[in-house]
Amino acid sequence: MLQIPLWNRLLIILTVLVGLSFAMPNFFYGTVERHNDAVAEIERTGTQTPEQEADVAAWPSFLPATLVNLGLDLRGGAHLLAEVQVEDVYTQRMDSLWPEVRDALRDERDTVGTIRRIDAEDGLLQVRISQPEGMAAAVAAVRELGQPVVSLTGGFGESTLDVSGAGDVITVQLSESEQAATNDRTLQQSIEIVRRRVDEAGTREPTIQRQGSDRILIQVPGIGSAQELKELIGTTARLTFHPVVGRASSPDEDTDSRQMILPSVDEGGGYYILEETPVVTGDDLVDSQPGFDQQTGEAIVTFRFNPTGARAFGEYTAANVGAPFAIVLDEEVISAPVIRSAITGGAGQISGNFNVESSTELAILLRAGALPAEMTFLEERTIGPELGADSVKAGETAAVIAFAAVLIFMVASYGLFGVFASIALILNVGLIFGVLSLIGATLTLPGIAGIVLTIGMAVDANVLVFERIREELKTAKGPARAIELGYERALSAIIDANITTFIIATILFVLGSGPVRGFSVTLGIGIVTSVFTAIYVTRLLLVFWFERKRPKKIEV
Repeated sequence: MLQIPLWNRLLIILTVLVGLSFAMPNFFYGTVERHNDAVAEIERTGTQTPEQEADVAAWPSFLPATLVNLGLDLRGGAHLLAEVQVEDVYTQRMDSLWPEVRDALRDERDTVGTIRRIDAEDGLLQVRISQPEGMAAAVAAVRELGQPVVSLTGGFGESTLDVSGAGDVITVQLSESEQAATNDRTLQQSIEIVRRRVDEAGTREPTIQRQGSDRILIQVPGIGSAQELKELIGTTARLTFHPVVGRASSPDEDTDSRQMILPSVDEGGGYYILEETPVVTGDDLVDSQPGFDQQTGEAIVTFRFNPTGARAFGEYTAANVGAPFAIVLDEEVISAPVIRSAITGGAGQISGNFNVESSTELAILLRAGALPAEMTFLEERTIGPELGADSVKAGETAAVIAFAAVLIFMVASYGLFGVFASIALILNVGLIFGVLSLIGATLTLPGIAGIVLTIGMAVDANVLVFERIREELKTAKGPARAIELGYERALSAIIDANITTFIIATILFVLGSGPVRGFSVTLGIGIVTSVFTAIYVTRLLLVFWFERKRPKKIEV
């Protein structure tokens, strides 16, 4: 008998209704998008404007507000491919290692004599000792500073440092294993900081992925241009505080070892001679906010250190009252105030030629953290919103034509049964959008191609079932028995055919990237929903029709 238990019927209907409810907000995309943006902004800032209240009220809170995110090729935006200069980190590591090397060699002063750091290539730390006969002891002392490499890519147990001596010069550099581990950590940190900066700017659904050993792919829908995106994420935003040695009139003046000359932002043509080793860095910042100076009314950026940074900052300012210190941002002296008293609270402010926009931008960059290394942009592309709108329109046209062609074919070939299959096809497309909305997937142009392909493939299962029902009718079985046997005996072929396609979609998702993944996601979801609608929804429609009409004879 052609029967479906009541609980099965309710479960099928409930599944379809839930799927369609999640897809429904996409028909009111602009309204729901403004509603979601307003809710997110109110939660983030804790305040709301009348416009935000209106946007929130425009969509009932009891309805789902899930949307399919539009990808870069559909919404327009910016695309960047950046290369991280991981070698910069080697130099920073050597600079930070120098105090430890100095202290270790001082403990061996009787053997190695006096020590002096000399200029070396980037990524190397070279120290000259006055007693070359003590080189073995000096190398051994420095090697003890090395730590076992900690990495997921190998090199366990190896030292982080490669130390050698030649003549009276000790050379220290990161070992090969540590360089590989450092590259991996630097790239992961860069990706995280880029993501934070993009998120802080309130940009929706960016794509930030690692490509190869030292490159990052960044795609941000909705942003005005690639240049705007570069300004947001390409700034290193490295904040440091240095002791001031003196002033200089040009960047080429002679300095002592471990000193540097940096330009002043406020004083055109002015330069400061600074100690290279900073007192404290932006790594110890815990917060940064834009604000206004209460006395002058100028835009400023306030900052606050963590306990470690606050202690170091307090100790330095307490020991150097009356001396100037420089606030340096990305190799430029923002200001060089004189320390009037010890600053023990761990908070301060940066003033300069800021306006509201630039102070807000700097606060975002500082709050997100400094990039560990400079990024070089190898590829940049801006996709206009008009092009994205054209792509959406072309995709919609393709989907409508594909759907109409399939509908005409099914009705012409299978009559009333084709109508049932067409209804299931409509529900199938709705369920695809419901699942995409539920998981927060991003729809791209290849993703639309996957949906259009699914429309054509979705009726495969119905074709198999209907042809099988025709065969069963030829053996003089009754209509109900023929329909039941048609579904039973076509099931294995339907499952096998869709499993093979689903395997391909899975492989594309795992091994592919970007547009290929978008295609595989919609194809995979479409396979699952099409099997569901073909086996369960179409059959339920047939059962409803059969129970109402009780036909003695059917034509398929």
